[in-house]
Amino acid sequence: MKPIRLLAGFVTVGGWTFISRIFGFARDIMIAAYLGAGPVAEAFLIAFSLPNLFRRFFGEGAFNMAFIPMFSKRVERGEDAGAFMDDAIAALGTLLIALTLVGTLAMPWLVVAMASGFIGDERFDLAVLYGRIAFPYVLFISLAALLSGVLNATGRFAVAAAAPVLLNVLFIGAMVLAARLGWDFGLALAWTVPVAGLAQLALVWQAAARAGFAPRLKRPRLTPEIRRLAIVAAPAALAGGVVQINLLVGRQVASFFDGAVVWLSLADRLYQLPLGVVGIAIGVVLLPDLSRRLGAGDSAGGQAAFNRAAEISLALTVPAAVALLVVPVPLVSVLFGRGAFGPEDVGPTALALAVYAMGLPAFVLQKVLQPLYFAREDTRSPFRFALFAMVVNAVVAIGLAPLIGFIAAALATTLAAWAMVLLLWFGSRRMGVEAELDTRFRARAPRIVLAASVMGAALWSTALWIGPGFETAGLRYAALAGLVALGLAVYAGAGQALGAFRLGEFRTALRG
Repeated sequence: MKPIRLLAGFVTVGGWTFISRIFGFARDIMIAAYLGAGPVAEAFLIAFSLPNLFRRFFGEGAFNMAFIPMFSKRVERGEDAGAFMDDAIAALGTLLIALTLVGTLAMPWLVVAMASGFIGDERFDLAVLYGRIAFPYVLFISLAALLSGVLNATGRFAVAAAAPVLLNVLFIGAMVLAARLGWDFGLALAWTVPVAGLAQLALVWQAAARAGFAPRLKRPRLTPEIRRLAIVAAPAALAGGVVQINLLVGRQVASFFDGAVVWLSLADRLYQLPLGVVGIAIGVVLLPDLSRRLGAGDSAGGQAAFNRAAEISLALTVPAAVALLVVPVPLVSVLFGRGAFGPEDVGPTALALAVYAMGLPAFVLQKVLQPLYFAREDTRSPFRFALFAMVVNAVVAIGLAPLIGFIAAALATTLAAWAMVLLLWFGSRRMGVEAELDTRFRARAPRIVLAASVMGAALWSTALWIGPGFETAGLRYAALAGLVALGLAVYAGAGQALGAFRLGEFRTALRG
């Protein structure tokens, strides 16, 4: 894949992810308006987080990080990649069916593990009920993620990237129907989760069949290839487990502060927009590309792909982090401040958003650095690094919670992310030329930071000037839209003038 095609792939995946995140905003705005930060909202968010926790093991997490390089190399060498895919689906499907049954039965203990602060009040019983309904989602979405990996490995990014839009569209539809027909909002949301997972699986299943990789259901077999897949995936699964422990620690801390689960969740949604658009796109496109290049012995091409991915990540992530850091209150107030979500919820959510923003570049850089390891089928090093990051997260979150409250969870997440990036970076120094920074990246990186700083100053001063507009019913959306447009314009102009990037490169990618 040439660099311009690589960038075009980023644009395709990032564009669809952006659309999905916009629908996700609409979903969360509706949940906040209808349910606020009350017990039903907190119970549903914990219940929905449970299948997503395991999804990161078996979906786009450990299993896919091992599967995609092995599948990509078979495609590059002209081997029977379809048979390997079928065996992987059989093995993964069997494992997931067993997990779904056990998880549904063990739901009370899973809720305790996720949010022990719920014990003794109505949130606990609601979370158990919603969790049992939603948990089969892990089966459907993990198989969908594997088939998405097949599509990505063959350069077909659009359908796999568009599939998550279905989830948020169905959530929005469920809430509209619940409001009109008088349904229970919590139950409507819970039942939508497995339905959405099945819809996403059907979509990518059809796309894989059209691409020549129609899945064939078969009995699971422990072939040498599947045994090798398990050996490679095991350390990645352990690393994923460490990441999930970090999330569990954060949820546990939040569950002891009323409303904090919702505050952190909404702040997470806002910083996940640039993280999803950039980070997910980088990881989805870069891993199969690096795997193919390593399989073909193309070290120079691998270095170019890695550097352009790092450069794009900084160019899009640093300004987003600056914006979230300098104007969090207008963003949270305008997007979520309505209905049951009042001013007393806006401040804590904005504080959490600002703390998460400081870690945003680290979250994305992890997506750039990890493929260097996974493409070499090295899942053990990221596991060791994740263990250290887990210790950082736990010490900060648990140690500081009595002193600074729920925000300790967000601060711990940010510091652990930077610790992980540093370890991944220093660990990559022993690799070949693919992991080396080229002259272009070294020249552009500081200019990107400078251009983002200019934009941040413009946003901060303008937000002070038009501050009342964010609280005025008829002007708040226009004020926020104007602020966003100003930030984009200032950053584009400053970046072009300082040589941080060339706008023509993005236009060429859009045409590519």
